[in-house]
Amino acid sequence: MPTALITGASAGLGRALAAALVRRKWTVIGTGRDAAALEAAAREAGFTAVPGDVTDPAHRAALARPALDLLVNNASSLGVSPRPPLARYPVADLEDVYRVNVFAPLALTQLLLPALTASRGVVIDVSSDAAVEPYEGWGGYGSAKAALDQLTAVLAVEHPDLSVYAIDPGDLRTAMHQRAFPGEDISDRPRPETAVPAFLRLLDERPPSGRYRAADLLVTA
Repeated sequence: MPTALITGASAGLGRALAAALVRRKWTVIGTGRDAAALEAAAREAGFTAVPGDVTDPAHRAALARPALDLLVNNASSLGVSPRPPLARYPVADLEDVYRVNVFAPLALTQLLLPALTASRGVVIDVSSDAAVEPYEGWGGYGSAKAALDQLTAVLAVEHPDLSVYAIDPGDLRTAMHQRAFPGEDISDRPRPETAVPAFLRLLDERPPSGRYRAADLLVTA
């Protein structure tokens, strides 16, 4: 039975992906900062909850596994909301965004590389279109995701025995996306579950390592 570790599994895309993998008979370990929400999601979906903050080295050590087939670095921080322009972005807050969106995924991947290498496993880093498009007000989050994209690309080159992907899931109806648009109605955005088949296609087909858009993966051949 394959084993997956998913960060940010208490809600949104992480929760939806965890539930889908459990239905496929995977052993899933999910982590997230909100212990109550994570435990509730774990009970409903059937995965193992390990609450904690991925920026905390002690928590990352608790996530170490001798055997692992899939790591999904999904936990993300939007940063300041409402979204300020870069000229007024508080640097201390930007450092926090990078700690969650860049440094924690790299540190967790470093920790789990031996297990992933042994299984010829998969690393999926959740990206954003803000990593490649210069949207006004998205300089903090977008630049962090751009950095994560580059880390993902280099990791793929340095570890050709692994399948290493960055995936842009598109705009989804999540709590983080709502924080990006305070007071606005985002009910027109797709639910997180709609992006899950794109992740499953990566796992099933194992295309070359690289950056993918969920919208492209969801197009039927």
